[in-house]
Amino acid sequence: MAAELHPRSGKLIGLSNSNRTAQRNQPVQEFNHGLVLSLEPLRDRDVFTVRIDKKVNSWSGSIEIGVTALDPAGLEFPSSATGLKGGSWIVSGCSVLKDGRSVLEEYGRDLDQLGEGDRVGIQRNGKGELHLWVNGQDCGTAASGLPSRLWAVVDLYGKCTQVTVVSCEPPPEMEGEEEEDVEEEMVADACRSHDGAGAVVLSAAGASTVGMNGSAEEVPEASRMHSRPDKFTNNFEPDSVLTEHQLFDVFNNAIVSLYRSEDEGGDDLGLGGGGSDSSRGGTASNGGGRGTGSDSGIGGGVPGEGSSSNSSPAGNSGGVAGLGVATASMTTNDALLFHEKCGTLIKLSNNNKTAERRRPLDEFNNGVVMTNRPLRHNEMFEIRIDKLVDKWSGSIEIGVTTHNPNNLDYPATMTNLRSGTIMMSGCGILTNGKGTRREYCEFSLDELQEGDLIGLMRKATGALHFYINGIDQGVAANQTPGVVYGVVDLYGMAVKVTIVHNHNHSDRLRRNNAIMRALSPDVGRPRPALSVTPEPDISDRLLFHPNCGQKAAIISEGRTALRPHATDDFNHGVVLSNRPLHSNEVFQVRIDKMVDKWAGSIEIGVTTHNPAYLQLPSTMTNLRSGTWMMTGNGVMHNGTTILDEYGHNLDRLKAGDTVGVVRKEDGSLHFFVNGVPQGPAAWNVPPSVYAVVDLYGQAAQATIMDDMADLPPLPDDSSEGPTAMSPGSPCSISGAAAANDLRFHQLHGTNAVITNGGRTALRQNCRSEFNDAIVISNRSLRDGELFEIVIQKMVDRWSGSIEAGVTVIRPEELEFPNTMTDIDYDTWMLSGTAIMQDGNTMRNNYGCDLDSLTTGSRIGMMRTASGDLHYFINGVDQGLACTGLPPDVFAVIDLYGQCVQVSITSSSGPLDNSLCTSNITEKSFPIHSPVAGVAHRLHSKHGKNVVLLGDGCQALRVGGYAHGIVFSAKELKTDELFEVKINKVDERWSGSLHVGLTTLQPQDLPSCPLSGLSPSLTQLRSKVTWVLASSEVRRNGVLQKQNYGCSLERLTVGNRVGVKRCSDDTMHILIDGEDMGPAATAVAKNVYAVLDLYGKVTAVSIVSSTLVEDAESVKAPSLSSDSCSEGEEDNTPVRECENEPPLVPMVMTFLENHGKNIQLSNQNLTAARVSSYNQGLLVTAQALPRQQLFQFQIDRLNPSWTSSLSLGVIGHAPDRLNFPSTACCLKRSVWLLQRDSVFHNSLKICENYGPNLDTCPEGTVLGLLVDSSGCLHLFVNGMDQGMAAQDIPSPCYPIIDLYGQCEQVTIVANHVPVVGGESGDMHCQGDMEKADMVDGIKESVCWTPPPEVNPNKTCEYQALCSRFKDLLTLPDGYFNEDAKYNLCYCESCHKLRGDEAYYKRGEPPRDYALPFGWCRFALRIKTHCEVSNAFKKWHIAYHGTNVGSLRRILDHNQLLSESSSIFSSSPVKTEGHGSYGEPEENSAPEREIPCVQLSPTMRYSGLEGFAPKVQFRDPRSLRCHQAQVGFQVCVRPGSYKAGPSSLGISEPLDPRFSNAEIEWITKEKGGTLLYGLLIRVE
Repeated sequence: MAAELHPRSGKLIGLSNSNRTAQRNQPVQEFNHGLVLSLEPLRDRDVFTVRIDKKVNSWSGSIEIGVTALDPAGLEFPSSATGLKGGSWIVSGCSVLKDGRSVLEEYGRDLDQLGEGDRVGIQRNGKGELHLWVNGQDCGTAASGLPSRLWAVVDLYGKCTQVTVVSCEPPPEMEGEEEEDVEEEMVADACRSHDGAGAVVLSAAGASTVGMNGSAEEVPEASRMHSRPDKFTNNFEPDSVLTEHQLFDVFNNAIVSLYRSEDEGGDDLGLGGGGSDSSRGGTASNGGGRGTGSDSGIGGGVPGEGSSSNSSPAGNSGGVAGLGVATASMTTNDALLFHEKCGTLIKLSNNNKTAERRRPLDEFNNGVVMTNRPLRHNEMFEIRIDKLVDKWSGSIEIGVTTHNPNNLDYPATMTNLRSGTIMMSGCGILTNGKGTRREYCEFSLDELQEGDLIGLMRKATGALHFYINGIDQGVAANQTPGVVYGVVDLYGMAVKVTIVHNHNHSDRLRRNNAIMRALSPDVGRPRPALSVTPEPDISDRLLFHPNCGQKAAIISEGRTALRPHATDDFNHGVVLSNRPLHSNEVFQVRIDKMVDKWAGSIEIGVTTHNPAYLQLPSTMTNLRSGTWMMTGNGVMHNGTTILDEYGHNLDRLKAGDTVGVVRKEDGSLHFFVNGVPQGPAAWNVPPSVYAVVDLYGQAAQATIMDDMADLPPLPDDSSEGPTAMSPGSPCSISGAAAANDLRFHQLHGTNAVITNGGRTALRQNCRSEFNDAIVISNRSLRDGELFEIVIQKMVDRWSGSIEAGVTVIRPEELEFPNTMTDIDYDTWMLSGTAIMQDGNTMRNNYGCDLDSLTTGSRIGMMRTASGDLHYFINGVDQGLACTGLPPDVFAVIDLYGQCVQVSITSSSGPLDNSLCTSNITEKSFPIHSPVAGVAHRLHSKHGKNVVLLGDGCQALRVGGYAHGIVFSAKELKTDELFEVKINKVDERWSGSLHVGLTTLQPQDLPSCPLSGLSPSLTQLRSKVTWVLASSEVRRNGVLQKQNYGCSLERLTVGNRVGVKRCSDDTMHILIDGEDMGPAATAVAKNVYAVLDLYGKVTAVSIVSSTLVEDAESVKAPSLSSDSCSEGEEDNTPVRECENEPPLVPMVMTFLENHGKNIQLSNQNLTAARVSSYNQGLLVTAQALPRQQLFQFQIDRLNPSWTSSLSLGVIGHAPDRLNFPSTACCLKRSVWLLQRDSVFHNSLKICENYGPNLDTCPEGTVLGLLVDSSGCLHLFVNGMDQGMAAQDIPSPCYPIIDLYGQCEQVTIVANHVPVVGGESGDMHCQGDMEKADMVDGIKESVCWTPPPEVNPNKTCEYQALCSRFKDLLTLPDGYFNEDAKYNLCYCESCHKLRGDEAYYKRGEPPRDYALPFGWCRFALRIKTHCEVSNAFKKWHIAYHGTNVGSLRRILDHNQLLSESSSIFSSSPVKTEGHGSYGEPEENSAPEREIPCVQLSPTMRYSGLEGFAPKVQFRDPRSLRCHQAQVGFQVCVRPGSYKAGPSSLGISEPLDPRFSNAEIEWITKEKGGTLLYGLLIRVE
């Protein structure tokens, strides 16, 4: 037949070379639609052979070949060959499929491994069998029973993009040799059948073997008698050459054999002569089958005992003389199959390797199958899911059991078995039908798909492991019995499974990549190559290995790794290099893409594990051997942290940043961040380690940077150093030369990315996006100042290229368009050769053409003093472009079309000083100081080797390595940062800068030279000094902390170091603006900053400034309408009302961008969560001004959920924020109040702050305020809860998370009235007396409690106390009718009200403590108290009593001594039975009136000696509790005497009250007034 292709083919196929060559169009964009068929049907024995001409590495999968009975003339071509039906047999990878369903799993050569130039053919022989031929070798029978009329099929799939038909004729050795063919095929069949039983047959061309009659025969080709080419002869000739693919298959099978071999003994894998195995040897059968008694070995072969002359061809091949692969010689019954006895609905097929549940749409259980024999130690039992039905819930379950299948009465489902069974069900482990591990692994068996693999293994140690697609899920059970059978339950959706015998990791890899490709169409599409010039040695190029994490994918020819679904999964993103690193070879990757959802980010390191054989963990830090990883700012070795504080925190990196690792020749490991070495991280790292990148958490994509074209150029000025500086960071000037502070502004176009400290700009997704990448300078250009950039990267894809110009529009005011030429005002641009103003061409054919520039070209622009615009190409002035430009223009670069990446050069800066109109002299401190004010100065007293320059702003050590101590000129204020920049280093010295705080006042030192000053700061001990030296914190030379922050030893020119004393009396060190955290605690207030120019650091300059105090600073608005008298003490909790008119607040609304479960209404003032319990994030549309209170009210709670809302502020614009499910997932510039804690970027920074937000009831009004000092305050019902966090940036936006119970909130436009205040009644000073404040709540005459005094309407503690009160059966007439006047003083309630711990009351004022932990029930006030309001001038006290005295006290409406007889020093007056009245007229004179004991604190009156505990059972919960009772009373001043405790207590009970005056005694009748019953329950 003609060796041609049919003219009808797949839609992407192009035919050429007389229809002998087929090419798939768009090979890097599309991976399928590449079907071609033969022109004519195949003749018997003809091998239709094609040659692979071209392959690409963008995809997984490769050529597929086969036959079909479908006529191509009328065929509707599917997208791939596996979609052919109606009698089609296709070989794909190493599987054979019939009509799209797998019929043979492990067959022949893996087609995916073939390379360019390899030949592959397909043949139907005369017996109707299908054979695959690879490079002239027959791979054996792939299928049988084929019809006679068949067309050859070739699918140019995945990597395969072009093939050519080379022949279509019988193989030479087959012509005229039919008899030999039949005989050899019989031999091959025998070998294959024997091999299927588990024995390994090794043979090759020219090898001798034993024929059927026992004589030696010459076998022409190994491939003619084996189903796989990985089986070779018993001996290899010296000139034998194996291809790379053959070696791969050999070693792969060797590993599988080892995987299966028994742990005990050594009989299954021998070295030297094969030993006998009586358990499997025995006598040979006369059928000539399996009589061998020896296992394979390396060395001389020993025939098996009892083997007869009729042994099989493998019978006497007991050893291998030379290189060979040895596995256990198992009998046919030794193969791991399904047992014939199985569940009632199970049907077995495929030689008991496949199990299927009958009537899957009618029945969901009775599908249990077990293995035919017990599992060996370390033997993998693995199955593949072949078929699922989408009807039932639940799916496959797998495990082990001790029950013998011969004796087992199979249950309907295996989890019904109550003994000897361990099953994995869903994602949990069931032991004997009961759950022992709820979440065993991250996978759920119920979510697996057809084709997924599930395995298990019982280790020799007794540990049971499960495997999903080859990934070890860890230990499921530890004490697994020694003899167990594998068991599978085809339950629910699971219908059909097949046992997999060859555990080939490449199959899983191919499947994982296919899954990734199916889930994300973009995976595998080419990304722009970062390298401009090709590598000379492409074979040694450092790329990612194709074996990657389960959720990862490798694209761009191995240079880029990504997690395609980074917003759905945060781990399983481990990727390794394709080869070990050379010594001193830097492996560096750039972060291309990040997601703002998870915690954590990229991790990088090295490992000794070969990626080809490594079962990749979910995260690399889980690996417990041979691995070193940098994670966060720590270093881990084998999963254990070895360095806590090391280098830059990787979790803070952004897209465009780079990280690297290198193993040096001395065995030390070093990491790099943005090209800056972080110092040695580990030592004694072995050679031949592979680089590892873990795309964890936020890190979604990274690309290897393996040439200098990828790296931003280092500045020519070495004084700048390699340290990347953020935009707007201070730059010092040494001498007269001004440092270049020009950067790209942080605001830019959508597709632009700013990196390298603001020096580099690039356009992301440059192959799919060509615009929206405008960048602008961070400040306006000075007259005569050159702004120059260098083109670093271009792509040959688009038309047009870079555009450059200037604009008057400030970056903050610019709404970035698609291209800068779309702006129609105040903008001048050069596009190609055209000069454009406001979008219109004003001049063509300018002296240069930007579209013709290439990589490495430099473009500069400058506005002269006269307003002229000049462009410079590679430093050459191109002449006048336009005139009349206004001053203060910003440089603009549009990364358009072909231009992808540019960097600012060191040539930028003043070019012609004669053109400058401004004679500004830059100081050594930055143009934009970190804080407003004037520059700091150094004190004139300093070390003897120091010289001060620049008006005290610079310090220079002129000799030696020590005596370089300098001080700040003034004491540092709280939170005032003193910061310096390193200007010069001398590498001859060791050691580095020391920095700290000292109580030593430099003005007290003698005049210079200071010969008495210590030579180094660590020796300064005359006054208390806290100092950071290297990474050690010392106090007066005594070590306080090790491994603090980044070591100062690594500082170099350009780094900044700062120190400050915070309001919590801690010392903080800042390096390059990054706070390293508290270095020391309990730091004194009056301290000076102190530095030591020690060792290699010889010169520094100040870059910070002093805080300027505003004499009339605005105070936070007072929310209380109450006042106090002028004589009130400062510590009184009563707040003064403001006399100034209130500021008009900005109207706040919710932003339209919010969580997906949020629905806005009421003009965006009301937000409701409409479903689920999360996805309820809200942000305001407006930034929160300083000093303005933002308030909202909780409208609706749903008690079905737990937890409740959280709130805080976010420091960046939320317009484009991708909201995660909860606020705690936000990791950048977020301060969050959750429960009673404060979090910053998900890290807890404060506990026990304010009330527990989870307990806030409906109607609670919560508020946020950022004061003028940048401190965040929480307000609850108008009560300030104090400072929650500091250093809040401006602008910031309030953020609310409607989580759990909280379902709806509404913004409160006006200030909420003060709790207890009357509506519309605002009292200022003089309107009421201080006695009007009790417990911080304004009360009316006769102590009527105000409404809404207890905001927590759902307090469980108050409800419990109320139920105990009901058990006391006290008349309701004694209590206030309105229960809302009752007050609960539990922790949540008093914090919600914002109660202070102590208040003043009466005239003269006297302190009393609130009864925290008690619940007060308001009493009805008797009429006798209404005689005057003088009672408001009484004091507050407490009285503890017992439960039995409550009724008598309430009946008398005053305290009685009987209730406190424990204190009485005289006998109590005896009364008649039942008499509670006044004494009779003729009665005897009263004896001494007994005294009543009181106290201003319930901590004393609530002692058990005064208030005995009683036990009761709660009628609701039926739990037992203990309760105490007491009274809150008013006491007339002067009616009592304060004295010491009558209980003789020595330790202080209340810090506010001395034990000498903690007990008040009164004998005056009517001197006390009851107004509250107190109850405490434990």
